[in-house]
Order: sequence, then structure tokens, then C-alpha cells
Amino acid sequence: MKKRLTVAQATIAFLKNQYTERDGIEQPYFAGCFGIFGHGNVAGLGQALQENPDFRYYQCRNEQSMVHTAVAYAKVKNRLSAFACTTSIGPGATNMLTGAALATINRIPVLLLPGDIFATREPAPVLQQLESAVTQDISVNDCFKPVSKYWDRINRPEQLIYALPEVMRVLTSPSETGAVTLSMPQDVQTHAYDFPASLFEKRVWHIPRSRPDSSLLKKAAGWISKAKQPVIVAGGGTIYSGASEALHRFAAQTGIPVGETFAGKGSVMYDAPYCIGGLGATGTKYAIEIANEADVVIGIGTRYSDFTTASKSIFKNSDVKFVNINISEFDAHKHNALPLTGDAKVTLEELLSTLGDYKVDGNYRQRVAGMNKAWDDEVTQIYAEGNGTVPPIDQAVVIGTLNSFMNREDIMINASGSAPGDLHKLWRATDPKNFHLEYGYSTMGYEIAAGLGAKMAAPEREVYVICGDGGYLMNNHEIITSIQEGVRFTILLLNNNGYASIGGLSESIGSERFGTRYRYREDQSGQLSGEILPVDLAKNAESLGAVVIKATDAASLQAALASAKQQQRTTVIYIETHLHRTVKGYNAWWEVPVAEVSTSPSVQKAYETYKENKKQQRIF
Repeated sequence: MKKRLTVAQATIAFLKNQYTERDGIEQPYFAGCFGIFGHGNVAGLGQALQENPDFRYYQCRNEQSMVHTAVAYAKVKNRLSAFACTTSIGPGATNMLTGAALATINRIPVLLLPGDIFATREPAPVLQQLESAVTQDISVNDCFKPVSKYWDRINRPEQLIYALPEVMRVLTSPSETGAVTLSMPQDVQTHAYDFPASLFEKRVWHIPRSRPDSSLLKKAAGWISKAKQPVIVAGGGTIYSGASEALHRFAAQTGIPVGETFAGKGSVMYDAPYCIGGLGATGTKYAIEIANEADVVIGIGTRYSDFTTASKSIFKNSDVKFVNINISEFDAHKHNALPLTGDAKVTLEELLSTLGDYKVDGNYRQRVAGMNKAWDDEVTQIYAEGNGTVPPIDQAVVIGTLNSFMNREDIMINASGSAPGDLHKLWRATDPKNFHLEYGYSTMGYEIAAGLGAKMAAPEREVYVICGDGGYLMNNHEIITSIQEGVRFTILLLNNNGYASIGGLSESIGSERFGTRYRYREDQSGQLSGEILPVDLAKNAESLGAVVIKATDAASLQAALASAKQQQRTTVIYIETHLHRTVKGYNAWWEVPVAEVSTSPSVQKAYETYKENKKQQRIF
């Protein structure tokens, strides 16, 4: 049996018949396609989407943000469902590069379908074509190769038969997933071919729960059973596996404390007696203390970024060993670890069974429980400092007010600026999806687009986006899409008239916040040190269609949150925060190189501190 379709029509017909299944639960894999049309895809994929209204098309405003929206959707869906994204050639395609890198770095699936130059080459060079004097077999879409987990170009219709199954293999792989790019020359998209009808039959991709090697499991249990001060590092893979309940049973029975990465926060509840909160350069002081002393580190679904390891300085015990539970062999071997390559949920269950009646020493368990209570008391104090009554209020007060207002299963989203560090320390996570923070790529501009994707994935939950002025100015376009689609969420727009995070970092390396404030250039000094720029972000948000509510203190913010919950469309709560007052760090380091020579005394001093911190780095 044959079915005559264009390449674009065949692509959509294939995608809408792909399903995933894990633990007996089956669901369609693709929720639809985000896209912006141009001459590179309008006659191909655009026409195919028009013919297939059951594969819903969503009109976006920015190609980068459409990928962010797709990533947030897949993240909330634990990578079991995803979106496709289509663009024209040239700038439409390259605008997706940041989103592609974000997806691959965070191990989140998204299918990218950028249009491409003519495969026939007859009208070359076409509008927006990158030419090369040494080859004609190149386009800007080749830029996607290093940021894609799978990359292909369809130069002939029959190649699609072999490419599409590979696309799905990578997208649905727990260990290999990320951005997948299928580059589609604009002429080939419109070419017809007699495809085998079997290509378009329903296919269910089983998501396996791989188990680790049994001998390595026994060896890991041996290491852990001899440990005096073990610690667990829970990463994002814990949540994607749906392993939170298994981790709770493991930690509750053994008494091993659990620290969380940015992606793993919410793996356990904040008030569990074994929870020590955020671990790493922006972690709690107790998590850092426990990590400093740990003799066995059990990494679960973490890739050990430099923020998690405090640039490889946080695990100070000279005899420390690592046991890594990870679906990815690449990540499982990091830090010269004993690698338990497998699904987090089933591996934790089997490891707990293998450990038998092992428990940490009672004093250690009691000490950790005391830390949990002490840190919660400190968070309460930080949230209440100043009571948020004098504007501009502290960012921590905003975080605390939102944290207290939200229901247990609501979703908070953030990605960049100074907020991630404060959130990692302070946020009281109450559900595996309650804390949604993109920090693998730390992308300014992820937040609002992600709010749209998260709400599309979980319409039954309230979604709250914390976005700084810097991130807002970079990418606020999908407010319009949310209005168009009737997808309502709430944005807390924090304005401190500058880049607070990088400003603080600039101070730490002796550069005195150079270039980080939103100010006029002064004629006399030639520097950006004049008056604050008169940009009205609230009016801007209103012009995009959002309901805008201004808040000035904790009380008005709480009232604004209550009002936003009653609105019928996306709401922006505008609040000015203090540029300099953020939550302090707790004796952990993050390596940013400092100039070895400088005429500035502050840089000279910072370099001496840098040299001292370098001495604490470990090689595993």
C-alpha cells in the first residue's frame, strides 16, 4: 500500500501518529506545532499543517521563544510529550539556536523543523542563503549540529522514510534526548512521493525503565553501608523518572540527607526531616556543611554542573566516593563514580532492597533533622525581614510572599538573574513540579515563554513566572500568544533597573558593576552613570494585552496575587525591587576567572581571593 503525499504532508501525518507509553500509561507524543511562516516553509509545512487541523498549529511571535515554550511543556510532562517547531530559512532558523542549546543542555526533547535552501540549487543564491566559496553543501542550518542530539537534512523525499524513525528514537530516549533538528529544503517540502502507508500507522514508543548491573548495585550497597556521613544529590532526572516517592522511601528509611540541584528541587518536600535543601554554590549553609563532610555522595539524575559542585570545591572529604544513578552512561561516570546506569525510580528501589536494614547513625539523622528545622526558621526570618513595607522591597520578600500564597501543586518558573540563587536557597518546594527553574543554560528570556508552555502542559495548575527586567526586555513576546490562545498565567515582573546578578558578580571580581545599570550616558564621564532610563515596563506589558497590576510592598503584592487569580487572561504584576539587597551566600564558591593583572585595587584584591579559592578545587 502506498500513499502519495508531499514531504511536508508526510512529516505531519507521521508525527500525529506517534505515541509514548511508560508504566502502562499511553499518550500522544506530539501536542502540536509552534511556528512562524516565511518563504522557506509556508508552501511546505505551512500547507501541510493547514490540511491537518487535528495536529494543532500555534502562532508564535519569536522563534527562540517558541522553542522555550516547547521545552517548558516537555519538562512539565516529564519528557513523555513534546512539540514540534517550524521556521522559515535564514534568521527564522538561526533564531532557534539558543532554544536548541537550552533543550540539549537540559536533556529536554523538542523537534525543530527549519526550512532550508533549495536542494536543486537552481535558483541559488536564494533570499537569506549563506554562500560559501568552498562548498555548496552548507547552510545556516548546519549551525544546529553541535546543539542537536540528532541532525539530518532531507534532500530527497524517500530519505524521510528512514529519518523520521531516527527522530523519534532520539526524542523518546531517556538517555539521549534533547533538540532534534530535521532540516527541510523548501523545495523538497513540496515534492510528492509514494510513501509506504505503514509509515503512517500508529506507533507506540515504550519508555523503558532500565536497570543497573547487579554486581555494581551490590558494590554500591557495600560502599553506602560503610558510609558514616553519606549525602544524596537529587537532580532533574529524579523528577523526569517520577522517582520522588521512591527517593522519599529511600531517604526516610536510611536517613541519608537529600540536597537538591536547581533541576532537582522538588524531588523531596522541603519539610521532610532528611531534606537539606539547595546544594551547591547557591545552596543552604547546612547543605554545604553536609557536602563538605560527605564520605559517600549518591548522585541521582544529576550532571554535576559547576553550580552543584561549587566548581568542584564543595566535596572536601579526602576519602569521598561517588555513586551515580543516571540513565545516561555519560553522566553516570562523572567524578570517577561507581556508575549505576539505569532509571532512577527502579534503581533506587533495587538499591534500597539491596541495602537491607542499613541506616545512618542516629546522631547523624538527628543532626540533619535539626538542620532542616533550623533552615526553615531562617527562611521564615529572611522572608519577613523588613516586612516588605518600604519600597523598593527586597527580592526575598517577593519570593516569600509568592511562596506563601501558592497552592502546593502550583508551578513557579524562573531562569536567570539574581532570583535563581535566592530561589534555590529559599523556596519551599511542595510538589515535584512546583519549582521549575531552567539553569542548565540560564537563559534570559526563557521565563515568559516557559509560562505559556507550562500552563499548556498543566492547565489545571496555576502558573507563576518570576521575571526580572533584563529577561523581560529580552523576550516578552509570548504574552501575545497567551492572549490569543486563552492560556492564562501570572507574571511577577521585578524591576530593579539593572542586571542585578551580573552586577553582583562584577563587584565580586572587582569591576564595580561596570555596564550593568540601566542609566543614561553622562557627557562628562562618558560612562553609563547618569539618571535611570525612563522605560515603563508596566505600560509595555499592558500594550501586549496583559492585565497589569502594580504592587509596592508585601501587602499590595498579596492583594495583586489574589486579583490575578480571578482574571481571565495573563496578568503582569509589576513591582520594583532593591537592586543591591539579595540573599547572601554561605561559604561556597563559583569559579569566574579574575584578571591576573590590573591597575584597579579592587581587581587586584579579587584576584588574591580567587587564588585562595582555587586551592580548594578537587580532581576526581
